[in-house]
Amino acid sequence: MTTERYELAAERIRQIPKEEAVSLPFRRYFQSVSEFVLLLLDLKKMMENGSYGKLSVEEKKEWNHKLYADILPEQYEESYANPTYAVKELGEDYGQILSFLYAEVRGGIAWVFERKEEYLTILMELFLEVYSCFAVAEAEEGREVSLHELKDILYWYASDYCDVFAAERICDQIDPSRDFAKNIIENADLTNAEYLYSFGEYIGENQIRTAEHLAELPEEVIRKMAEVYTEGYRIGFINTGKDLSKKSVVSIRYVLGFERVIKLAIANFAKMGLKPVIYRAGVSVLTKARNGRAGYYGGIPNPQYDYDHKDDMGLFLNKRFIERKLEVMKHTYEEHKELAAQFAGPAVIETFGEKPFIPEVKEEAVTLNEKQEKIFLSYTSKAGQLMNTYIKGEERSFTIVAYPVPEIGSKYEEIFNETIRINTLDAALYTKVQQTIIDALNQGTSVHILGRGKNKTDLTVQLHTLQDPEKETIFENCVADVNIPVGEVFTSPQLQGTNGKLHVTQVYLGELQYLDLEMDFLDGKIADYRCSNFDNEEDGKKYIADHVLHNHETLPMGEFAIGTNTTAYVMGRKYGIEDKLPILIAEKTGPHFAVGDTCYSWCEDVRVYNPDGKEIIAKDNEISLLRKEDVSKAYFNCHTDITIPYDELGSIRVQTAEGKELSIIEGGRFVLPGTEVLNEPLDQENA
Repeated sequence: MTTERYELAAERIRQIPKEEAVSLPFRRYFQSVSEFVLLLLDLKKMMENGSYGKLSVEEKKEWNHKLYADILPEQYEESYANPTYAVKELGEDYGQILSFLYAEVRGGIAWVFERKEEYLTILMELFLEVYSCFAVAEAEEGREVSLHELKDILYWYASDYCDVFAAERICDQIDPSRDFAKNIIENADLTNAEYLYSFGEYIGENQIRTAEHLAELPEEVIRKMAEVYTEGYRIGFINTGKDLSKKSVVSIRYVLGFERVIKLAIANFAKMGLKPVIYRAGVSVLTKARNGRAGYYGGIPNPQYDYDHKDDMGLFLNKRFIERKLEVMKHTYEEHKELAAQFAGPAVIETFGEKPFIPEVKEEAVTLNEKQEKIFLSYTSKAGQLMNTYIKGEERSFTIVAYPVPEIGSKYEEIFNETIRINTLDAALYTKVQQTIIDALNQGTSVHILGRGKNKTDLTVQLHTLQDPEKETIFENCVADVNIPVGEVFTSPQLQGTNGKLHVTQVYLGELQYLDLEMDFLDGKIADYRCSNFDNEEDGKKYIADHVLHNHETLPMGEFAIGTNTTAYVMGRKYGIEDKLPILIAEKTGPHFAVGDTCYSWCEDVRVYNPDGKEIIAKDNEISLLRKEDVSKAYFNCHTDITIPYDELGSIRVQTAEGKELSIIEGGRFVLPGTEVLNEPLDQENA
C-alpha cells in the first residue's frame, strides 16, 4: 500500500511544474518546491538502482550541493525557505505557512538516503494537500484560500503522524538494530572522504578536511582519542557509583568527519558490553530540538535558516497536540520499555571553531505566543519526567569531548594537536591540586567573585553547610570523566543569599555569540538580564530569554564552579580563539555559573564521592528539592554554563563563618598555597 501511495503522489507532483491551476505568485512557489521533490525522486531512483554509488566523488559533491543550494547563504535571500522572502512574495497570510511547508519537505533528503519511502510519501502527500487547497480555490473564482483550512492541514499532519515520526524518533534513540550510520562507519573506506556523501547530510569543507586530517594521523593517535572518549564514559559510571554492567546500549552523538575515531570507539564500547545507537539529528518539525541538535549531523549549511524555523511548531502547537504527542511517547516507551531500560546514556563528540553566529531576528519568522510558550514548557517538563520513568537518571551517565574544525583558522592542525594534549592532561596532578582548592572552599559559608577591567561581575555565592567535615564535602573534584578535559571543582549553590551581578564581555553559548552578557541574581534566581548584541535592548532580552532562559520567567543558579585548566586558557589566547572555545573547554578556563538545573538533576539521591572518599552533599537547591512534593516544579530541562575568563577575573575569595577570607584567585592568578602549578602555563605565555 505504501508503494502505491508513493507512486500516486510522485506521479501527481511530476505534473505540477507544467500546470497553471494556481495563479501567480503561488504558481512559482509550487513549481519550485515540486522541482525540489523531483530532485529527491531522481536521487531515490539512483539509490535503488545503484548508480549513485558509482558516481565519482566530484559528482557526489555536486549532488550534495544541489540538495542544499537553496538554503546556503548566497541563495537564501531569494529562497522560499527564507520566511522573509516567502512573506514578501506570497503575502503575510500565506508566506509563513508555505515557508514552513518547504522547510518540512526538505527533510525528505534524509528519508531518501535512509530508504524510508513511507516518510517521503507522507511529506509528498502533505505538499499535495496544500497545493490542492490553492488549486480548488482557483477553480472557484473569487475565493481565497482559507488560512483556517491550511492550518488545519498542518495540525492534522502533526497530530496524525506523531505516531510515525515521534514514535520512530524514540526507537532510533534506544534501538541498536537501527544501524544506518553504523553500517557506513564500519564498512566504508575511511581513508577516503568520499564516504561522507553516504549519510545524506550537508558536507562542507569542515567535514571533508576533518576526515582527511584524521586519515593522516597515526593509528596510535586515533586510538588515544577513542580511548579518552570511551574511558571517560566508563569511569563516569564508576565515579558516580552506577552499574554499567546493567546496561547494553550507548548513544553516540557526533559531527561527521570523525568516523575513524567513532569506529574504534564502537569497538571499545563493545568490550564494555555496549552496542551503539547512532541516530540522525531531527529533520522534521516533529523531531527537531528547538535549540541545537541532538544526534549526528554534517555541516550546518546556514545557521540563519535553522534560526528562522526553530519555532515553526507555533503554526499548530496547542494543548491538544501536546497531549497527543505525550500519549505517543508514553505508548512508545511502554512498548519498548526493556530496550529503554538498557540505555546507558550519550557519549558525545562536539566540535568548535565555526564562525560565531549572531542571528537576525525576523518578524516574518514563526514565533510562539505567550500561551504556546507555557504549553511548550509544560510539555518539556512532562517529557523529561516521562523519559526518566523509563530511562532512570540515577542509572545513566554520559561523556562529552570536543575537537576543533578546520574553519578555526590556518593553524588548524596545531590547534587540533593542542586539543588532544588538553584532553589527555595528567588527571592525577589536577586531582591533587583541585583537592587543595576544595579544602579551602569547604571552610566557607560563601564565595565572593569580582571581575576586573571592563568586567562588572560582583557576585556572592552561598554555600551549603557541612554537618560532618571529616566525611562530607561541598564541591566535586572533576577528574576528566563525563566532562573532558580535566579541570574544575563544582557545587550546587544555596539560592538564599546568592546575590549580585554576573558579567562577561563575550561568550559563545549553544552555537550563538553573546556580547556584554549581564545577569543579576537575587536569592539565586535571575532577576534581570541584558546583552549588547542588538541596538534594541528588548531584542537582546528576547535573545537571552529564548536561548538561555528557554522562555522560563527566571532560572536558578544551578552550579558554581572554578575552572583550573590554565593550559586550555593559554591555548585559546595563543591562537586567538577564546571566543570559539566550546563551553566544555571554556568552562575550565575560569569560574563558571550555570543557570537552570543542577549538575545532579534526576539523580540527586545517588550517593557520590570524591577521590578522597568524602561524600558530596551539595547536590540540591531549594528548587530541586521541590521534586519531593511536585516533580514538575523541580526541573527546567536546561543547564547553561557561563564562564568568566581569567583575564577578566579580579578575585575569588572564600568567606568563612569567622569572618576570614581565603583567597583562591587574585588578578587572574591562583594564589592559594598548593595551587601554584596552575600558574605555570600563564607564566609560559608571558615569558
